[in-house]
Amino acid sequence: MPEPVVVSRAVAAAPELVWSMISDLPRMGEWSPENTGGVWLKGATGPAVGARFKGTNANGKKSWSTSVEVTVCDPGAAFAFKVTSGGVAVATWTYALEPSATGCTVTETWLDQRGWLAKTLGGPISGVTDRDSEHSRKGMEATLEGLASAAEEAANAGTT
Repeated sequence: MPEPVVVSRAVAAAPELVWSMISDLPRMGEWSPENTGGVWLKGATGPAVGARFKGTNANGKKSWSTSVEVTVCDPGAAFAFKVTSGGVAVATWTYALEPSATGCTVTETWLDQRGWLAKTLGGPISGVTDRDSEHSRKGMEATLEGLASAAEEAANAGTT
């Protein structure tokens, strides 16, 4: 089983605010270099365990969608979801939030669950032939940087 990729970032905003932004999956495209957003499905209008979401992604001229199911929904503390494509496991994403004296620390974890076939087909579909830990880490660092910036701006303005 592959090792998870884990990235943490201090954020000068309350964990509840940061969690509300992470769990608002349609907004994820605001700070992710690959995810462009998506829509809640089957009557879901927001985060809840079992809620389903269609995620949209792009890399240059390549674009694709994934199916997402929320697996952990603990406001202010943790949010996680599993990603599939065509019924095949792709990954599990987890966000854990720890309060700090200045706001919180967000830890994002990506666990690659793709088998050989999904890894082989993923390259031509996404334009990324090797989602090794370095590629994933860079994307996660960019995501957390964008999230932190947006959360800190919202905290300073008193909005989300």
